[in-house]
Amino acid sequence: MSVPGYWREQPQRYRYEANRCKSCGKVFFPPRRVCEPGCDPANLEPCKLSQTGKVLTYTIIHIGPTQFADEAPYAMAICEMDGGGRITAQLVDCPFDKIEVGMPVRIEFRKIQQDGHAGILMYGYKVVPG
Repeated sequence: MSVPGYWREQPQRYRYEANRCKSCGKVFFPPRRVCEPGCDPANLEPCKLSQTGKVLTYTIIHIGPTQFADEAPYAMAICEMDGGGRITAQLVDCPFDKIEVGMPVRIEFRKIQQDGHAGILMYGYKVVPG
């Protein structure tokens, strides 16, 4: 991720800012500008993503992108959060054979990566067994 891109996404990464459609109740993370067809975009309101949820699906990455190559193998999970919304995040602090669909998780603030050229540390969210 580029440093400018990282800075643009800080509100979502640091404060778990999402938005909710007042018409259909769906929660979007990161926030969207529009909901589903038929919903009024003016009905989106900011909300905070719940920090607890459950694993919907997961995979083990054995060959990751360059910036995460030294972390492989690692688990990535799509999690459905309590109160709505889904996130894709690295699942840490759990042996691979203990990961299962439906297991409770919670979001933790962790170091994500370090920019190679500038050495800037980038923080964000990961999920841990909850």
